[in-house]
Amino acid sequence: MRLIRGTLLAVLATLIPAVVVPPAEAASPTSVTLVGRGWGHGHGMSQYGAQNRAKNLEQTAAQILAFYYPGTASGTTNGVMDVLVTADTSDDVVVRHRTGLTVMSVATGAATNLTKAGAQRWRIVADASIPGSRVDVLTDKWRPFTSVKGEAEFRAGGQPMRLYVPGGYAVYRGRLRSAYSAGQRHTVNVVHIEDYLRGVVPREMPATWHPNAVRAQAIAARSYAARERADAGSRFFDVWDTTRSQVYGGVGSEHEASDAAVKATVGQIRTYDGRPAFTQFSSSNGGWASKGSQPYLTSNEDKADLWAGNPNERWEVVVSATAIEKAYPLVGDFQKLQVLSRDGGGSWGGRVTQIRIVGAKSSGTVTGDQFRSALGLRSTMFVCPGGVASCPG
Repeated sequence: MRLIRGTLLAVLATLIPAVVVPPAEAASPTSVTLVGRGWGHGHGMSQYGAQNRAKNLEQTAAQILAFYYPGTASGTTNGVMDVLVTADTSDDVVVRHRTGLTVMSVATGAATNLTKAGAQRWRIVADASIPGSRVDVLTDKWRPFTSVKGEAEFRAGGQPMRLYVPGGYAVYRGRLRSAYSAGQRHTVNVVHIEDYLRGVVPREMPATWHPNAVRAQAIAARSYAARERADAGSRFFDVWDTTRSQVYGGVGSEHEASDAAVKATVGQIRTYDGRPAFTQFSSSNGGWASKGSQPYLTSNEDKADLWAGNPNERWEVVVSATAIEKAYPLVGDFQKLQVLSRDGGGSWGGRVTQIRIVGAKSSGTVTGDQFRSALGLRSTMFVCPGGVASCPG
C-alpha cells in the first residue's frame, strides 16, 4: 500500500506544475541626486572667473577680456539705447511732475513745456481723433492738457524722471517714450549708452567686486548692448530690460563703484570683423567655457573659475521623482536618467547636451538646456554621484 501511495504521489507531482513566485519589483526611486558646477550657459566671460583673475591673479580688464573673447579687438561706441520697459504694461505713460518737464512729438520734434499749478502727475495716452497722443495732467483729477502729433515722449532736461508702473514706480534718465507697435502700446526709455550701463552693470555683477572685474563687465555689457542695437533691424527698440538682453534697472540700480567702472571704460567695446562682438557672459562656467555661436566664444579650460570664492564651484541638488514626472508626464513613474552626450570639455566630459528620462511607461530624450530649464538646475554641467552616466544606477 505504501508503494502504491508513493508511486501515485510521484505521478501527481509530474502533472501539477510548481508554483513560481515572481521576484519583487524594484521600487521606483523617489529622487535623484545631481552634482554640478557653474551657473549659466558658460559662453564667454565667467563673472566669478573674472573676479578671481582680477582679485587674486592681478589681471587687468584687458587681460580678462582677451582670455574670454579671444580674437576680438578694442573698439569704441557712442549714442543712445532704446530700452523696452517691460514692467509698464499700462495703456499710458505716467510720470511725476518736476521742473523742466516737457513733452515732445517724436515725428516733428515740437516740444511743449509742462507747467500747471498743483500738477502732481502727467500722462501720455493715445488719441485716435488726432491721430496721435494726448497729454493729461493730474491736479485734483485728470484733465486734458495738450495734444501731440504722432508718438510722444517725456523729457526733463537731462534730469531723472519717476515713471509709474503697475504696482510701483522706477526712475529713469533720458527720455520716456510712448511707442506703438502692432496695435499695442509700449514704454521705451531712450537713454545714452553710458547712462544705460550705469543701470546694467551693478545688476549683472556686484559693484563692490574688484575694480578690474567690474571694468571688464562694463566693457562686455557695453559691447553686448552695441551688438543688439546693431542687430535690432526694424524693431522699435534695441534691447529688453530683462535677462532676454541685460537686466536694466535705471537710476535705482546705480552704484558709485560700478559708475566708476563705467566712467573708467567710457566708450570701450570689443569688436570682431569691425562689428561689436556678441560678448555673452554668465555667472560661472564650471571650469570650462562652452562653445558659443561666434568664433571668439570658444570651448576651453578656465581654471580661474574654480576657486574658493565661487559658490558655484561645486553644487549638489536632490531632484524629486515627483518633479521629474511633473515635467515629463508621458514617461509615467520615473525610473532613471541616462546622459547620452556631452560637449567634450573638462574632467566630466563637459556639459550635458542630451539626456534620456526613463519611466515605467516610456522614455524621452531632451537637450541638456531643456532639462536644466524644466528642473531649475544651475547649469548643464552635472553628473550623478561618482560620475556614472545613469542615475540611479
